[in-house]
Amino acid sequence: MTAESRRLLALQLLKKFYGYSSFRPGQYEIIDAVTTGRDAVVLMPTGGGKSLCYQLPALMLEGCVVVVSPLIALMNDQVAALIANGIPAAAIHSNQSETENRTILENAATGKIRLLYVSPERLLADMDAWVRNVRISMFAIDEAHCISQWGHDFRPDYTRLSVVKERFPGIPVMALTATADRLTRDDIVKQLGLVNPLRWTGSFNRPNLSLKVIQSGGKKQKVAVITEMLRKYPNDSGIVYTLSRKGAEELGKTLEMLGFRCAVYHAGLPAEDRAKAQKAFTDGDVQVVCATIAFGMGIDKSNIRWVVHYNLPGNIESYYQEIGRAGRDGLPSETVLFYSYQDVIMRQHFIEESGRPLITAEKLDWMQKFAEAGICRRRMLMSYFGEVMDHDCGNCDVCLDPPSRFDGSVLVQKAGSAIIRTDQKVGILILTDILRGSSRAEIRQKGYDRIKTYGVGRDLSTQEWNAYIGQMIQLGLLEVAYDEQNHLRVTPYGMDAIYGRVKVELTTFSRYENTKKGTGKQEKPAMTMDPVKQLFEQLKQTRRAVAAAASLPAEAVFNDPALLEMATKRPATVEDLLNISGVSERKAVRYGKRFIAAIRKFEGMSASMPQGSTYKETLILHNARVPLGEIADIKGVKVETILSHLAHLIDEDMISDFASYISRRDFETIIRTIDGGVKTEIDKLYNDYSNGLINLAKSIRNYHLRNGR
Repeated sequence: MTAESRRLLALQLLKKFYGYSSFRPGQYEIIDAVTTGRDAVVLMPTGGGKSLCYQLPALMLEGCVVVVSPLIALMNDQVAALIANGIPAAAIHSNQSETENRTILENAATGKIRLLYVSPERLLADMDAWVRNVRISMFAIDEAHCISQWGHDFRPDYTRLSVVKERFPGIPVMALTATADRLTRDDIVKQLGLVNPLRWTGSFNRPNLSLKVIQSGGKKQKVAVITEMLRKYPNDSGIVYTLSRKGAEELGKTLEMLGFRCAVYHAGLPAEDRAKAQKAFTDGDVQVVCATIAFGMGIDKSNIRWVVHYNLPGNIESYYQEIGRAGRDGLPSETVLFYSYQDVIMRQHFIEESGRPLITAEKLDWMQKFAEAGICRRRMLMSYFGEVMDHDCGNCDVCLDPPSRFDGSVLVQKAGSAIIRTDQKVGILILTDILRGSSRAEIRQKGYDRIKTYGVGRDLSTQEWNAYIGQMIQLGLLEVAYDEQNHLRVTPYGMDAIYGRVKVELTTFSRYENTKKGTGKQEKPAMTMDPVKQLFEQLKQTRRAVAAAASLPAEAVFNDPALLEMATKRPATVEDLLNISGVSERKAVRYGKRFIAAIRKFEGMSASMPQGSTYKETLILHNARVPLGEIADIKGVKVETILSHLAHLIDEDMISDFASYISRRDFETIIRTIDGGVKTEIDKLYNDYSNGLINLAKSIRNYHLRNGR
């Protein structure tokens, strides 16, 4: 096959099964490499379209693509989405009986399955069976950073996958990940034994994500921000990442008390509870998941509209991957990171327990610099991943609202003097209490209420002092003695500021004001006057009902960009719907009626489909070469009904290819018997053949007569 014919075939399959007319950057180059037998290492950000890079080759190559995936939930979601697109797929895992797993393996061996998902453990355990029975066209290893000793999510069984290349030396292997630095990528190639692989690194720029860092003022402020997100996106989803399991549980209870639909997810929960929380989130039954970093790798959900980090992540890779779960569909989405120096102190303790303290400390330092940045945050992110961005993004808090600064020398003198007068034996919290004149028992017991600087900072709130002390540490005026209970020390630079020898500028603390007043209970959002947004929200409700009836994740029906395009273009027929990006023939026919009805109703028209629509649906699937039984299944009618549709379409000269519906022998038998006119033979004919098949044969005969054959 020539290069041009491969490209045309790939584009045809892309449109037929996925409803798209063009590839994203890099996708076709990767597909072409593996379909011509070359290994590949694919680094694409979350939502960049990695899955298509191995799913489409499964339709182009003979045999079965084996996808190695770390999580059962991820396997099941992808299989459901593939089947909804008409692509034969299955997964082998421990949640199914061994009888079911064996049947799936047999179907893969006989060519009935094009994509087979499996865990690394299961692949290695059944390696002999794979070698002996299944014709494998390609291996795709997802979340490939787990292979590397430098990956941030080390999983031992992944490191044994080098056996794949040893046992299948002629089969291309594709390694895919959303987050891996150069060191990790090189290690992936080495660990898997890849031969001259194509290395594709997609752009890390996700311009649809807004980036915001808020100096943390405590739980009340954080909850205010999160509840505002929940009210702003009542029909969408969000994730809040917390540092601890306890933090996730406490926040979940708080949000539930405020009337929001919430789930909690962390590694300490029973597997059943974790699966239940994930399903509720994927299906859209909850608005938000409060979770630790254990949540996210198996989430295949493109309409997450916001991600909040309740605490500072340990490194840029984790932060980037976690915010990357928002806006995978390309629509505008928000990310918020709360930052306080207390988080840095906690992370420093974690570093001491790490097996790689130098690397971990360096990564935390980068994360801290990002949180404290006074320059475009996206440019910092791009720089970290080795990508140059020569302009400010215009979609981060620094670009949209540049921080103001003031002469903070007096504040430094107050804080520094208080530290010195306590013999430098207090941490941030106690120092703040001293400056604000707290009457706490601990302050009185230690005599801190009698020092000269007690209460000199009453004019500032606890939030403000915490933020400004954090800045003093960041600027090198103060330092934290991590090995002495995190006590604060005044540096030589800080002494210069205390004695007025240097002037210090601080960034003005920006207090977050919740725009919603009242009890905090969830309020019904005001109806927007924008008709596109109104219809968009209504179509989301339609999608939720359709997905529930089909027992599918909402995104397996239509994604948000497709719904937004429907709300804009208002398709009134199935043919119109096919012009919407992301709508395949199967989905247009299987689900389209409900959405078209919703659009027509919104437009003030009858919700009924135009006359002749059902015939056109059958014609669409016929042109897509969908088998007879599958057409009936997609439309939810009997095969006899589809045969009658086909007969009508033949009578209208709209179909000229009938070989897949009736054999030449049956056609000739039916026509010969009818033309013979013998009643007993005709009666027997109707016993041997269905009415639909007989009528189809008649229509084919008439077609030939009309066309002089």
